[in-house]
Amino acid sequence: MHRDTPRVVIVGAGIAGITMAVNLRSKLHHDNFVIYEKGGSIGGTWRENTYPGCGSDIPGHWYCLSTEPNPYWENYYITQPEIRTYWEEIYRKHDLASRTVFNTCVKLVEWDEEKGVHNLTLEDVVSGQIIHSQAEVVIQAVGFFTTPMYPDIPGKEKFTGPLWHSSQWRHGIDLKGMTVGVIGNGCSATQFVPVIATEPTTRIINFCRTPQWIAMRVNYHYPGWAKWAFAHVPFLMYAYRSFMMITGDLLWGIFLANSPVSAVFKKILTSYMRRSAPAKYHDNLIPTYPPGCKRLVLDSNYLAALHQPNVDLNWNGIQEIVEDGIVLKTGDKVPLDAIIFGTGFYLAERDVVFRGTSDHTLKRYFESEGGYYGTVFPGFPNLFTIVGPNSASAHASLIFIIETQVGYILKLMKPIINGKAKSIEVTQKATNYYNAWIQKRMASTIFFSCFSYYRGDNRTGAKNVSTFPGMISLYWWIMRKPRWNDFKVVGGEQWFYQRRQVALTNYALIGLMVCVVGYNFSTLWKFVPALTERLLSGFQTQFPS
Repeated sequence: MHRDTPRVVIVGAGIAGITMAVNLRSKLHHDNFVIYEKGGSIGGTWRENTYPGCGSDIPGHWYCLSTEPNPYWENYYITQPEIRTYWEEIYRKHDLASRTVFNTCVKLVEWDEEKGVHNLTLEDVVSGQIIHSQAEVVIQAVGFFTTPMYPDIPGKEKFTGPLWHSSQWRHGIDLKGMTVGVIGNGCSATQFVPVIATEPTTRIINFCRTPQWIAMRVNYHYPGWAKWAFAHVPFLMYAYRSFMMITGDLLWGIFLANSPVSAVFKKILTSYMRRSAPAKYHDNLIPTYPPGCKRLVLDSNYLAALHQPNVDLNWNGIQEIVEDGIVLKTGDKVPLDAIIFGTGFYLAERDVVFRGTSDHTLKRYFESEGGYYGTVFPGFPNLFTIVGPNSASAHASLIFIIETQVGYILKLMKPIINGKAKSIEVTQKATNYYNAWIQKRMASTIFFSCFSYYRGDNRTGAKNVSTFPGMISLYWWIMRKPRWNDFKVVGGEQWFYQRRQVALTNYALIGLMVCVVGYNFSTLWKFVPALTERLLSGFQTQFPS
């Protein structure tokens, strides 16, 4: 690598990391970077989650890069194998293998203020060898859904049968003839339960704690002519993608408290769930909290599967797990052959420890304080995060959010890459102001009406640290360009001064243009009365009364 240019480290070879690497090369033409990935292959979330029925709840044409559209998606909603294949093709196309180190876990990132570099401690997960490295810039690209969450149920270690989390699916276990306990009824469980229930000898008992809002999922197959048109008709695919974005963004109204849109949406979902689910489950199955407070579940035939004789729901609550099953809070014991947890992920957990110039840890910002635009944090120069606090969307494509953040980070990185600045750090004042604005907007939403992973895995707190409280078009708007006055720039004072001079010159030119146009308009306006009088005079001459 070229040590005469700043070195960039990207942590994670998932969707965010690959997107960052592609844009770093194509937009900044910078090649001195490395991707550290703790796994043995790329893919992140879509590498780890391989459970039956796994797929995206966002339409395929909106769940891909705007610069790398795929006209050949088979269906409206795409599956895990399709998604992983798509990102592997992008990875190969942009020759990122030469810039990736697999089986390497980033353990510690520590800022050296004197030298203006990050000191990194790495671990080879195969040999256990500790490696030390340095970089001027670090990109935290580790996704949300990486650390499986197991509920606090005692006795997991006692169970003698197979037990696993949906993100660590054990494909070698044949569930035929087994009684399987599925704990959880969120997005993952509602996808894999209908698939494993197709085997009539497998009995499934789904243990539920909280009801979920489940919406109709209309999936359809793209005919050959549609795929041909997407591939060959100019701008058609982009227009289709834009239509998805606009219509999807209009759904933001359902997240506003006391919104008429939310009330109508609740009636629609209630009607659908009553039509689709067995009547005996209606009282427990339909939530009382407003739709959108938790992640909305799209129905992958889950409600239809509840009609099958080999599928049952249990709402009695789990007391503990024992050697051969589950003991309920009622005291009853349910014998089981296998237990599968479909209980989601810890959003605030990160394997990497970051140390900056202040006493605050990055984990603290993620869990409670929030960051600045979900990308940068006070006390952490030259450290950028993709999909940080309050940057995810509850109603739109995460890929759009990632692309928006990557574009913003590239603008911040550019003076460092070009050698015009040594470090950039957001101020505490700007961060506090931004987070006060975020929480003020959050107060008018429905996100505090229930407990969900949006609240940072904290049942006692009432702070949403995950989602952006607004339309994604608003998020794009505020991130279209940096507000440089919100940053401390070290080693780039001359560059910063020149930027300010250029900005002041532009403002002065705009002001001058306004004055010139205003003066000319006022001069012309003086002739309006005389012109009006002359026109009226001519009109009266031609048409006397």
